[in-house]
Formats: sequence, structure tokens, C-alpha cells
Amino acid sequence: MLDHYRMFADYNRWANRLVYDAAGDLSDAHYRENKGAFFGSLHATLNHILAADRIWMKRFTGTGEAPSRLDTILFDTFAGLSAARAEEDERIAAWIAGLTEDDLAGRFTYTPVSNPLPVTQRLAPTLTHVFNHQTHHRGQCHMTLTALGAQSLALDMSYFLRVPEYQHYAD
Repeated sequence: MLDHYRMFADYNRWANRLVYDAAGDLSDAHYRENKGAFFGSLHATLNHILAADRIWMKRFTGTGEAPSRLDTILFDTFAGLSAARAEEDERIAAWIAGLTEDDLAGRFTYTPVSNPLPVTQRLAPTLTHVFNHQTHHRGQCHMTLTALGAQSLALDMSYFLRVPEYQHYAD
């Protein structure tokens, strides 16, 4: 299972780069335009993804800053958000690279932002949720980008597995 999560960390970083590269080509007005995604704009959705990742990483590691709300705007500028996203992706990948099978099978306790009652569960399924959450909201970013006239992105895992530096996951 460790390779599975390492693959997801690499996929996550790769897909985020594609989305951020496309978002960087937008005007500020389009970047902030509400196009009907759950958090409205690309700006708000990208901030949400980073906020959620920071919340989860704080729960997993006990370190780092985590907002208290899922709709927190962590960075008002695209440049600041983009740099923070790249740093967080590296942090996630480095943390996962240090996990063991025992860590994945282990349990941890956290308190959800939306319901302040402690939850205890195994790490592995929770990690699956974190990566699935990213994919879910990246899909909303893709919809927003295409609604704004940007070229459609090829974000499927099957495309990722064809990138030379990641083909080892498919071998």
C-alpha cells in the first residue's frame, strides 16, 4: 500500500501543477469569477483545497498551521497561493515517503472542523479520502477553467501514468 499512496502523492503534485499552470493564464477577474462550483470561484476552490490539506496534515503530523474553517482564504494572491500549494505538495509527498505499513494500519484521533466530536479511525482509508477530496475539487477547478474558456486539461490518472518520470507506477 505504501507505493499506492506514494503514487497518489506524485499524482496529486502533477495534477495540481497542471491546474495551477492553467489558472495562471487567466485574468484576475476570471480567476475570481463565481462559476457555480461549490466554493464559487477558482480562487476560492483552490484556497479550499489547500486549507483542507493543511487541516489534514496538521491532524496527521501535529505540525503546521491549519485554518479553523474550510472556506478560509489563505492567500489572496494567485502567486502566494501557487507557491504555498507547491510547498504543501512537497510536504505531503515527503511525509508519505516516511510512512511504514504499520503507520498505514495504525489509528489516529482527530476532531472534524464541521462537528467537534472526536473521531478515531485507521490512517489508510483517511489518506484515500484526502487524495479523493483533492481529485473531487480539482474536477470543479477543471469545470471552472473550461467555463472560462481555458483549454480542457487531461488530469486522468491514466495520463499521469504515461508521463516518463511516473511510468514506474504502471510497470
